[in-house]
Amino acid sequence: MTAEIRDKDVQNRQGTDEMVPASDMTHMVIAFDDNRLIGDLFGQFDQNLALIERRLGIEAIGRGNQVTIKGSHDGCDQACLALEALYQRLQQGHELHPGDVEGAIRMASAEAGQLALPTLEPRSRLAFAQISTKLKTIVARTPAQDAYIRAMDRADLIFGIGPAGTGKTFLAVAYAAALLERGEIDRVILSRPAVEAGERLGFLPGDIKEKVDPYFRPLYDALYEMMPGEKVERGMISGVIEVAPLAFMRGRTLSNAVVILDEAQNTTAMQMKMFLTRLGDNAKMIVTGDLSQVDLLRGVISGLREALDVLDGVEGIARVRFTERDVVRHELVARIVAAYDKAGAAAHEAAAENAPRVPRA
Repeated sequence: MTAEIRDKDVQNRQGTDEMVPASDMTHMVIAFDDNRLIGDLFGQFDQNLALIERRLGIEAIGRGNQVTIKGSHDGCDQACLALEALYQRLQQGHELHPGDVEGAIRMASAEAGQLALPTLEPRSRLAFAQISTKLKTIVARTPAQDAYIRAMDRADLIFGIGPAGTGKTFLAVAYAAALLERGEIDRVILSRPAVEAGERLGFLPGDIKEKVDPYFRPLYDALYEMMPGEKVERGMISGVIEVAPLAFMRGRTLSNAVVILDEAQNTTAMQMKMFLTRLGDNAKMIVTGDLSQVDLLRGVISGLREALDVLDGVEGIARVRFTERDVVRHELVARIVAAYDKAGAAAHEAAAENAPRVPRA
């Protein structure tokens, strides 16, 4: 693949009459070697190019095996990075989905400083962290997801904190499934606090698996997406894949395993300390949660919030924070999260203003 860059003397800025100097605008032509991949790269009716245009504010026109990109220097550079990354995925035999295109755009537009962990790749090309099993390969779609996957490689205790839809739980389960398939661990242990049932599951019908199944459905979904169904079923019967409420962890030492605690914002301080101290040899713990969705009784401090404060700066622990910019579900979800965050901040400010003033002595 080759790229040719040409600068125009002047360009109209986004269809207006305002003329801008050549230093602000770029005309870039990118050629791709394998014509068989061009249809998938551009998308049906050039929908992938259209998405890149909308997101980056540039013009991208595909002709034959070439793309002509016009726009700002930054926008054109980012579009080039995104297209190169997508082309490399096709060369590796992967299919492209709309989410992959969105992910390439996000990674290309991210500032280098946004990556929470350094990469070994030069900034001139995109390096996507990924998780692979025989059934599926998951590629990071945002800088936070990239940092999260790299953190799971480098640390033994990882906190993934952020709103719904950012992939915290899914990536944790996918990573555990990959290590299990490679034989690097013996077990995968999935846990959640059953807050809605008050950690008192006895009144629910069925055996322990039937009692907790509704709480663990997101974890099951991720497992079945990364591993064949029969392998998941055999693993659960043999105990290689274990599903247990948080209350059942007390007194255990968890070794040779990946242990995932989901919805950790609903743990109490005592439960979180108990869970974290279960870590054994050759084990990793991944703790995920959203501090904006705490379901604990009023006045009860979230164990996740306390752990983040208490363990700040402790060696061997990584934390990755996701925001609404990392939501990879429907784009409306990101706007919903942002709206709720804005409303919550306004309510907090109003409460602070209306708080009674304590007179000075």
